[in-house]
Amino acid sequence: MPILMCPPTHFGVVYEINPWMHVASPVDRRRATDQWEALRTTYRDLGAEVVLADPVPGLPDMVFTANAGVTWGGRVVLSRFRHPERQGEEVHWRELFASRGTPVFDTAALPFEGAGDALFVGDTLVCGYGFRTDRAAIPVVARALGVHVVELELVDPRYYHLDTCFCALDARTILFAPAAFAPASRERVRRLAPRVIEVPDGLAAGFACNATAIGDVVVSSEAVEGLSDQLRELGYRALGLPMGEFMKAGGGVRCLSLPVPATRTRPVST
Repeated sequence: MPILMCPPTHFGVVYEINPWMHVASPVDRRRATDQWEALRTTYRDLGAEVVLADPVPGLPDMVFTANAGVTWGGRVVLSRFRHPERQGEEVHWRELFASRGTPVFDTAALPFEGAGDALFVGDTLVCGYGFRTDRAAIPVVARALGVHVVELELVDPRYYHLDTCFCALDARTILFAPAAFAPASRERVRRLAPRVIEVPDGLAAGFACNATAIGDVVVSSEAVEGLSDQLRELGYRALGLPMGEFMKAGGGVRCLSLPVPATRTRPVST
């Protein structure tokens, strides 16, 4: 499946909508571009196809394509951003998916932030709620995609999106940061898959869980190297990349990446 990315042409921290963002700590645009290019090159070297969205002036967080929506079965449920600062992205993501012939669904007025809060473990959709996505939106998303869903409550504002603290490497293997979840949700995660790596808070706060698995390679921030031994035991190799400029905005590798359906030859009406 292709991976959607958006160049960081207009990326910067110009507002504060999560605990990581501080306008007094500006982004080094050149360094951010180098970090983004290294991720794109890594994906290509690992055999993944990368498709690009056009960056839009005034929408600095559009670089975080994971928040565009969640895709499954050749369709997409678009995000409805909670914060006004990001709502201007919605029309551009709708146009992009329509241009690719992807059937588009949405949650109307219910806040839902795409693959930031909606990830798959095998055929099961796992959705986080508590900060960005309304719990009421979750069954709407599950019906649109025709999948079974597991709900997880996020309680630590540093982990405001599910993808900051949870990653399914395959249908049997999960990384997650227990500190991010309500007690009942922690136990739910532990029952989701037979192989669960519990990531210490120090590594999780370095965005180790914000990862993409390409074959047997787990691509993430440099913090993932702290999980090298555990990953090796399960047949994976950790590949850490510098992500410091994007972490200033509360993002990392997975935030910059969205698996999307291949382009259809004919648009399909919804």
